[in-house]
Amino acid sequence: MAAPADAAVLVGLGSVLDLPVVEQAAQEAAGHGRPLHLLHMFDWQAAFAADTVAAPRDRAEELLTRAAQLAHQAEPELTVGSEIVESGMLATLIRRSETAFLLAVGDSGMAGSGQCVPAETPAVQLAARAGCPLLVVRREPPPRGPVLVGVDGSPSSHLALRWAVECAARRDTRLLALRVVEQDEDTDAVAEQLVEALARHTSRNGSVPTECRVVRGDPAQVLIDTSRTSQLALVAARGDEPGRAMLGAVAQSLLYHSPAPVVVVRGLAEAPLTGPAAPAARDRRP
Repeated sequence: MAAPADAAVLVGLGSVLDLPVVEQAAQEAAGHGRPLHLLHMFDWQAAFAADTVAAPRDRAEELLTRAAQLAHQAEPELTVGSEIVESGMLATLIRRSETAFLLAVGDSGMAGSGQCVPAETPAVQLAARAGCPLLVVRREPPPRGPVLVGVDGSPSSHLALRWAVECAARRDTRLLALRVVEQDEDTDAVAEQLVEALARHTSRNGSVPTECRVVRGDPAQVLIDTSRTSQLALVAARGDEPGRAMLGAVAQSLLYHSPAPVVVVRGLAEAPLTGPAAPAARDRRP
């Protein structure tokens, strides 16, 4: 599914703890030429439990005002809208994601917590059910490293690769395409396939410096370790795991444990790779 031409980058704001999401979402919106839309779900049950109903509503308004100011500080020319919705957060974000370009949320503090992450955590549920790519932002700013994308050869991982090329191009930074293989796989053959796939997607963004890396090991752990020096990590929602549910094991692990912001690429049409291969996509580094 292709996002409408006017589809916005949607930000789900639960509280002031989600304000770090706004700056990164604003940068994504500006980079892709999209408006930013801030969405806060108002909880009437909590409002009636407060001393006055007006106070929680005022705090909601203040949160959106502060978020809009942060967005304009990051990207002064950006078109920013905001809205208070009087309904459940998860259901609303899933529904709105069907017409959004990108959905951005906080990680509920799961990165680096060292604790078991409940499946009902909003970021986890959205990664499994959103109708568009999901950006999960950490509370700590990422390093100035490359854009990392995990590729396993599945059609959905090629969609993640395509999205990653765009992200690297708009950030003017290096793209690291990583393929993790099992012991009995031919690394040379896999590397050649990865280079060819990357070349197809960089034909329109030939200025993006790229690196293809094929290693042996556990895919989730290798991606998590590599993401520690990456400014953004991307992965398909499920990859080449037909027996899995809506969120694959690798995407789940990266979402739980990567210290970098993570984009779970989903909601895009799974089409075969098209377009001519570019000859200059091999290991170009700045």
